[in-house]
Amino acid sequence: MRILAIETSCDETSVALVEASGGLRNPRFRVLKNIVSSQIEAHRPFGGVVPMLAKREHLHNLPKIWKQLSKTELRLDEIAITVGPGLSPALWAGIEFSKTLAKELKKPLIGANHMEGHLYSNWLSPMGKFKNLNIKGKKVRVKFPAVALVVSGGHTILLAMKSLTSWKKLGETLDDAAGEAFDKVARMLDLPYPGGPEIEKLAKKGNSKAVNFPRPMLRDKSYDFSFSGLKTSVLYYIRDHPKAKKTDLAASFQQAVLDVLVGKTTRAAREYGAKSVLLSGGVSANQALQMALREATEKTGAEFFVPNSQFNTDNAAMIAAAAYIQKLRKKSLKLEAQPNLNL
Repeated sequence: MRILAIETSCDETSVALVEASGGLRNPRFRVLKNIVSSQIEAHRPFGGVVPMLAKREHLHNLPKIWKQLSKTELRLDEIAITVGPGLSPALWAGIEFSKTLAKELKKPLIGANHMEGHLYSNWLSPMGKFKNLNIKGKKVRVKFPAVALVVSGGHTILLAMKSLTSWKKLGETLDDAAGEAFDKVARMLDLPYPGGPEIEKLAKKGNSKAVNFPRPMLRDKSYDFSFSGLKTSVLYYIRDHPKAKKTDLAASFQQAVLDVLVGKTTRAAREYGAKSVLLSGGVSANQALQMALREATEKTGAEFFVPNSQFNTDNAAMIAAAAYIQKLRKKSLKLEAQPNLNL
């Protein structure tokens, strides 16, 4: 099956062409095209994403990307579009464009869950080949039971997965998501948007033990997360120590977040006997997080997986994967913006 997928949930306009096969027992995705047009420069002056500006940029970018794709030979079976979660104006831009396109091409249109896209991005194959690679490049398949950490700008969710389609949510953020905390602390340090990569860049030059910031809920018996208090702690520290090195602040803050994410994920892996630990979502692009979680996962005896770098952040290829699995499950989502959709 060939799926044309469109993603416009936030500030990335993306269109992908993906070949899917294998069914639920052995899903395989060959990414033929995955075009991503970033809106970072448009939103940077505002220090974050402006919803109506994002919609305007999507409306500008979608026809251009489609024109670029349509010049090549396209054989399609389905069209998939993100319906949520995300920014309502941005979601509607993609939905309306997709409805028009589906009508013109006379193809079925499937609504997809953005968070399921992040989850299934671990099954996407880089370089157009059918492969299942873990972070070390070994050709291995995800085995169940598994524990999955989906961590992004808007969500921090920990799942126990019995299979590809059966999971239990163990916990999620009670306030700020990890990516949101990165962006807010970056603003405190006068770093440009998006803040996550900037924090990571500074942290490489700093001392992660310089400031002992709190590790919220790390010792809590639940698997929920909370990063609002950590963010406030950084704010007060900057106020009380105006001469503190930005590099040390960035490194110490990042380490606090990583300790919580890694600690809770590996505890869940042991409790649920996970054979695989999956990391995905925009924050999974953080190399320090990848390394820390990989090392901790190895101690549990499980295999560690993280998507290829091109599939870490928002992209349409992951939406194609979510749509394919959703179709096999005979599950449908309304073709309307659902900003609060969850796993």
